[in-house]
Amino acid sequence: MDEAQEHAGAGGADHHESYRRGARWHGRGGRHEHGHGHGGHGEHGHGISVSADRRYLWSALLLILGFMLGEVIVAVASGSLALLSDAGHMLSDAGAIAVALWVTHVAQRPAHGAWTYGFTRSEILSGLGNGLTILVVALVILVEAVRRLMTPPEVEGVAVVVVAVIGIIVNLLATWLLAKANRSSLNIRGAYQHILTDLYGFIGTAIAGVVILVTHWTRADAIASILVAGIMVHAGWGLVRDAGRVLLEAAPANADIAEIRRHMLSLQHVRAVHDLHVWSVGSQQPVVSAHLVVDEECFTTGRAPEVLDDVQGCLSAHFDIAHSTLQFEPERHAAHERGAHRD
Repeated sequence: MDEAQEHAGAGGADHHESYRRGARWHGRGGRHEHGHGHGGHGEHGHGISVSADRRYLWSALLLILGFMLGEVIVAVASGSLALLSDAGHMLSDAGAIAVALWVTHVAQRPAHGAWTYGFTRSEILSGLGNGLTILVVALVILVEAVRRLMTPPEVEGVAVVVVAVIGIIVNLLATWLLAKANRSSLNIRGAYQHILTDLYGFIGTAIAGVVILVTHWTRADAIASILVAGIMVHAGWGLVRDAGRVLLEAAPANADIAEIRRHMLSLQHVRAVHDLHVWSVGSQQPVVSAHLVVDEECFTTGRAPEVLDDVQGCLSAHFDIAHSTLQFEPERHAAHERGAHRD
């Protein structure tokens, strides 16, 4: 018997009363959500609206594009290849923010047809793409830094320091803007990490420039680049790892499967829980499915809808899980079930 069937058999007054009782039992100050709500496809009660995220992304994008345009103009006027190369790096940051903006629109599209969850998971693909991009850039920087460490080129310290200081100011502003957005979303977090690693890069460049000006030790530039590449690897790997967890449908990192099972088993009439699966559609949309063995009387007396309310209320109040699919079974059903995993 699936969840839809349980709802169909619910009596109006009894159903409403059990709903309220479940909310009291598992309250802890949380809300009791019933049914299959998707939490707004990405907003899931986290306080920062998608429209606010877009404003922060647009502001950071315009800031980065303005700085990049200035770099291109100065690079062409001065014939500086270094400045032109850095403008290309800033273009990758602008691209990351532009993709993040686009994904905020795509992820909000409603479910339809074959897309039964909508396009919520597009934000995970965005985070994965940003993570891989950061790792690739880190590898390029690392290879070039090692080459320069062995054969250090001439570096103009004054130009390096001036550009780096301006870059620090611009990236500080962009980082501050994106820090205000909802970084629990891998989409936003990916764009944020792009800008943050650039900020570290400019700080390292500024320090290296000062060292070169004072000591004329040009290898400082390569050493700073290696340190920045290490920071980028850490940030990029974090994005790839977290996106991989979602795409491989692992339980969210903060989900305690044993605790979820224990809470279900503590409810009246629930005798066993098996085939318990916890995964996430997007960064903020945890989902649970489970088979629950309940007392035989739940089917003969019509008590099953009350148990359903209690279980869903528990999942919502204790674990912030608003979407669950629950199959109720009598104990004798175990002999007929195939392919179940009992742990």
